[in-house]
Amino acid sequence: MDHSLALPLLIGLVALALAFDFLNGLHDAANAIATVVATRLLSPVFAVLFAAAGNFAAYFFVGLHVAETVGKGIIQVDAVTPAVVFGALVGAMFWNVLTWIKGIPSSSSHALIGGLLGAGMAHGGFAVVESSGTVKTIAAIFVSPVLGFGIAMALMLVTSWLFKGTSPRQSNGIFKSLHLLSSAAYSISHGGNDAQKTMGIIAVLLYSTGHMQGGFHVPHWVVLSCYVAISLGTLSGGWKIIKTMGSKLTKLNHHSGFCASTAGSIVVFGASALGIPVSTTHAITGSIVGTGAARRSSAVRWSVASRVIVAWFVTIPASAAVGAAFYLLTRAF
Repeated sequence: MDHSLALPLLIGLVALALAFDFLNGLHDAANAIATVVATRLLSPVFAVLFAAAGNFAAYFFVGLHVAETVGKGIIQVDAVTPAVVFGALVGAMFWNVLTWIKGIPSSSSHALIGGLLGAGMAHGGFAVVESSGTVKTIAAIFVSPVLGFGIAMALMLVTSWLFKGTSPRQSNGIFKSLHLLSSAAYSISHGGNDAQKTMGIIAVLLYSTGHMQGGFHVPHWVVLSCYVAISLGTLSGGWKIIKTMGSKLTKLNHHSGFCASTAGSIVVFGASALGIPVSTTHAITGSIVGTGAARRSSAVRWSVASRVIVAWFVTIPASAAVGAAFYLLTRAF
């Protein structure tokens, strides 16, 4: 179905989508750099430059499976009108700004999915929901932090055993280098998964308004624009969330920072390969908690972790409600 739209309005919606992508990078900067900032491996300024470069580097390494899932696997393509896109983006941005102000590391990914579901269902009811993409995305809310937790804990135990005969000074030097490499890998995985959600939104908007030639695909200029936007957002930093992720959940060192970043990147790269718009926030939070639990249960500040988990469960319904509300607002005009 061709939902015609005047060119200035189309440009405005694309700009709004890129603004969300920028906000995503700003909000989720903590995901990629919390461990290197908390351990003083890099200064905050160099850390955000490092993470932004990693976000953009995903352009060269990661495919577009996630963009395709968001574009046509959450809401039926024919049901995605410009008003639905507007409602989805505003719903997601509202939740991102609220959690950013509060310093809560919620999921930008699931805020966007929630906004899209809320606006889509307000437009066409439950029938427009694509169950396959939606189910695997919601399942990832539970699976990704558990996987991150388990992999990080296993890495802590295995590496502790491997380096048990090494002097503390020598092992710290080794883990310092490994930590930097694992943080780079996580930054690439973060950019590769998160930027693609906005690509999917812009692509389906172009497709539904008749501005895309041929079948549904993600144009190259959309890919490049989204990577630039999320990288610029990361450069702006999200210091309140960085503090929560890097110091409030558990105390980190180069060893645990390496294990957390490695576990998180394994989870996110795997999700991207499967086309699942996973939450990078969930993956790295589970991984950081896993490193603390590997030392001892009391090393984790469970009260902070529980507050983060509550935000995970609230994100989709909250952003869906706002997305539906702003969709219905457009109907008034």
